[in-house]
Amino acid sequence: MSTNSPPILIGTSGWSYPEWEGAFYPPGMDPADYLSWYADRFPIVEVDSTFYRVPPRRMVQGWYRHTPPGFRFALKVPQAITHKKQLRDCEAEVGEFARAIEPLGDKLSCALLQLGYFNREQFATLEAFLEVLDPFLAAWPHESVPLALETRNPRWVTPALADVLRRHRTALAVTLQKWMPKPAEVLARLDAATGPLSYFRLIGNRDEVEKLTTTFDRIVIDRSAELADCARAIEEMSRRVPVVAFANNHFAGFAPETARALHGLVGLPEIVPPERPRTTLFD
Repeated sequence: MSTNSPPILIGTSGWSYPEWEGAFYPPGMDPADYLSWYADRFPIVEVDSTFYRVPPRRMVQGWYRHTPPGFRFALKVPQAITHKKQLRDCEAEVGEFARAIEPLGDKLSCALLQLGYFNREQFATLEAFLEVLDPFLAAWPHESVPLALETRNPRWVTPALADVLRRHRTALAVTLQKWMPKPAEVLARLDAATGPLSYFRLIGNRDEVEKLTTTFDRIVIDRSAELADCARAIEEMSRRVPVVAFANNHFAGFAPETARALHGLVGLPEIVPPERPRTTLFD
């Protein structure tokens, strides 16, 4: 992250949602223009597509060209590393990913290891997982690709995990998700400043939201109390390290509105989009 970055950057998990048209994007907008429009209104985005495949270098170059100076990307690490190989024997895959995203340069905030739940058949104990995680993090190219880690096992959010992350300058991702400890609980339980930044993910409850909507163009659940609690945790962490935070559609139904609300709760000034002609990813 650039030393000139503000201490808190808030965005959404992804930008290429056709259902946002009319609610966030202008009606009839070419999807090729979505990213540049988004980047005029938010300073950072979490890229979900890299979880499924390593992006072509040309695509990454397009992301860079069509976002303004100071804009940042957080990229999910491919599932081939996190789920298929479960952090074992994946030096080639890590190298391929790092080379592919190199064109982002100073616009790369970090990469996210979004881990699975990892049941006892995969890792019998947290200690068994840490024995795999420690050498994986030691070999990760931290200088070029800062890293954050998200565990979806609530029992693993412990000082022992934080100690390994801290040893390798890896951020602990704090998640607002149905079964995970709340941000205030995480901050009380351990020293969450484990890396060069702090990473928050507002994920919510997929099943609960999808019972009410699958179009994701409006808020359908009032999560204002949870959002306020998250804002307090973000402000606390921002006094120690820069913070990035991402709202998912499944948090309350419409990620841009959640991100805007959180932006206001932490006291950030309103972002005023510049007036300039649109360009597309294919220019």
